[in-house]
Order: sequence, then structure tokens, then C-alpha cells
Amino acid sequence: MKTQEKNNLEKQSFRDSVMRKQFRLSEFLIEKFIQLIAFLSIAIVLLIFIFVFRETLPIFQHSEKPNTSIIADSTKLKPETYGENTEELKPETYGDVVAQDSAKKPEVNDSESRKTENEGSLSTLLSKDWLPVSDEPRYGLLPLLVGTLKITIISILIAAPLAILAALYTSVFAPKRLREYIKPAVELLASFPSVVIGFFALTILASVFQDIFGYSSRLNAFVGGIAMALAAIPVIYTITEDALSSVPKTYTEASLGLGANLRQTAFMIILPAATPGIFAAILLGIGRVFGETMIVLMATGNAAIISANPFDSVRTFSATIGAEMAEVVFGDTHYSVLFLIGSLLFIFTFSLNAIAEFYVKNKLVKKIQGK
Repeated sequence: MKTQEKNNLEKQSFRDSVMRKQFRLSEFLIEKFIQLIAFLSIAIVLLIFIFVFRETLPIFQHSEKPNTSIIADSTKLKPETYGENTEELKPETYGDVVAQDSAKKPEVNDSESRKTENEGSLSTLLSKDWLPVSDEPRYGLLPLLVGTLKITIISILIAAPLAILAALYTSVFAPKRLREYIKPAVELLASFPSVVIGFFALTILASVFQDIFGYSSRLNAFVGGIAMALAAIPVIYTITEDALSSVPKTYTEASLGLGANLRQTAFMIILPAATPGIFAAILLGIGRVFGETMIVLMATGNAAIISANPFDSVRTFSATIGAEMAEVVFGDTHYSVLFLIGSLLFIFTFSLNAIAEFYVKNKLVKKIQGK
């Protein structure tokens, strides 16, 4: 008995020594290189986050300062004299018109004469006016928020049903040979540059829908929502199709074995089982729409107004940054407000991606699938 146990231990030790991973320099270098790339990716995201919020801070640190521009008193100004010529200078005359003495004009320092650009800028952030370039600048974010939400809602209401039904057809109903063509064709839409989709909406979609509905604003939230739906469909479709394909085949076999047809199985069994993955796909689609710039910049009309009418022009957060960032003065209040908008976009999209990835996809999918 002892001899047999000894032999078993020897065999086990031999297997362990054979299966023990040997050190290989190439594998070690590749592993460390991948770890370095992952670390650099995280570090770059953190640095972007820090930079954006650092440029936003001045707007919260801004204190109200009185206008200290010195306006010269014309009554106290006297013309300069040279040598012994102390005669009072008289204004030149041209016909019956007396030229104004330049000394009598208030001399205002250009850098100080401008009103401090909206000292109470924080108090105007919740206003209804976005007028960053005016005598009294106002940085109301409400019209930009309303425009962003309108574009997002319209695009998701169009993209989500189409993408989910397309993914359900691909995963359940489509023949295997046809499935090999449908999925790459839909995902190919994601490779289209945003400017191409925006130009298509600007030149084709805007004219077509204006002829159909007869509204006055050629570029509006509806056109922008349609264009953004084209950009969101591939994202929602890909993740939804993966979620539907990951539903265990035993669910389908059990449903069919109990007498349900394929349509009933698809809508009553497979689709509910993949709900967490579909929810994650919609969240990622919202994040894609919320942060898009070129499409909304070209197809929405860029009018910062508050309106519930989907056929009115709108302006979004991202379009505002894209249109105005190149023209602002570095360090100005307008500059800080644009970075504040960028911070809001960053926080929103990061939160959606985090929820979709760490909560929905990991926890709920495993719970429903019994893992």
C-alpha cells in the first residue's frame, strides 16, 4: 500500500514538473508590454479627466470685482505745451463743424473698460439664454441641455427598436449563411466617419423631411435625431446580438419542446433573458449620441432655444464646444464655461459606460443566466 502511494506521489510530482510553466523571455516581454499598454490607457484617461477639470475650476474661483476703469475727466484735461507756447489750443474747424477735442473724450483703457466678463457667471448657468458674446454675457446651460436631451431621446427612440429587432432576427430567425452577411453589413455602418453622416443629413435628409412634413426650420432636432440614430444603431445592434447569442440554447430547446413556436420563443424567452445585455446596449448607445459632435453640429441648426417642438432647431453641449472653442480667449470665462460643459459630458458618458459594463453586463447577466 505504501509503495502504491509512493508511486502515485511520484507520478503527481512528475506531472506537476511537466506542466509547470517554464520561464520564456518572449512571453514575459509580451505580458509586460500588454500590462504597460493597459496602464498607459488608464493613465491617459485620468490625465484627460484632470486637465478638463483643472480648466473648469477658474469659473468657480471667480470673484466679483468692481469696474475700476478710469475715465478721464474732460474738464481737468489740458493740452500739452511745448517750450513757451502756453496758448490754449482751439479746436480745428471744418466749415461750420467744430472738431471734437480728443482731450475731451473719455480715455478708457481697453483691457479695463470691458466689463469683467460676467462676474456672476455661476448665477447665469441656469438661465435660459446662451449669449457668450455680448455686452452682458450670459452662459445659460438650460437650452443646451434641452437640445442635447431632445437629440438623444429622438435618436434612441428610433435606433433602439430597429437595432434590437435586427439583432433578434439575426440571432434567431436568419439562416446561418445570411447571418454571416447581415452582422458585418450593419457593423460596417460604425466605420463611417461622423462628418459623412452629418453631411448626408445636411444635404439629403434635411431636404427630404422638409418636403414631407413642411416645417420651416430645415435643420432641426428631428433631422439631427435621425442622423444620430444611424450612428447609434451599430453600437446597440452589436451588443444586443452578442447578448441574444449568449442566452443558453437549453432555453430555446425547452421552449420548443413545450410546444412554443420559434416566434413565441424569441419574444417570450430569448428576449427577456437577454434584457440586461440589451439595457447595457441602450446605455452605450445613449453615451454615443450624447457625446457626438460633428453630426449635431451639421444637422441641428445650432439655435440655443428651449422648445418642446422636435422640428425646431437646437444646439447641444458637444456642438457648442466644437463651434466655439477655437474662437474663445484662453483663460476667459467663456473658455472655462466650455470646459465645464466638457466636464459634464465626460462625467455623463463615463457614468453610463461604467454602469453598463460593471453593473448590467457583469452582475445582472450572470444572475439571470445562473452563473
